[in-house]
Amino acid sequence: MTVLRSLLLFALAALAEIGGAWLVWQGWREHRGVLWIAAGIVALGAYGFVATFQPDAHFGRILAAYGGIFVAGSLVWGMVADKFRPDRFDLIGAALCLAGVAVIMYAPRG
Repeated sequence: MTVLRSLLLFALAALAEIGGAWLVWQGWREHRGVLWIAAGIVALGAYGFVATFQPDAHFGRILAAYGGIFVAGSLVWGMVADKFRPDRFDLIGAALCLAGVAVIMYAPRG
């Protein structure tokens, strides 16, 4: 149950951070306006809190592992939101990052 909770929190963090950054990007780069930017800032702020709910108490470990989630999640977001088509190297890199997440977060520790 702890691993499932952790994975759900990582997914929520990715949604908040990647979504927030995307909203800021849309507001500024795509000229959608200040409300998009403001929504992005709120989402990015929410992301900052999500990590605090992870069961592991080590900030560095949580953020290091989240980095791998961010890499893979960003590719997925790009595929869904912007019709980005990752190539095999994008997919291999994301898989390596997710393997790193598994080792960092879920390897048995004495």
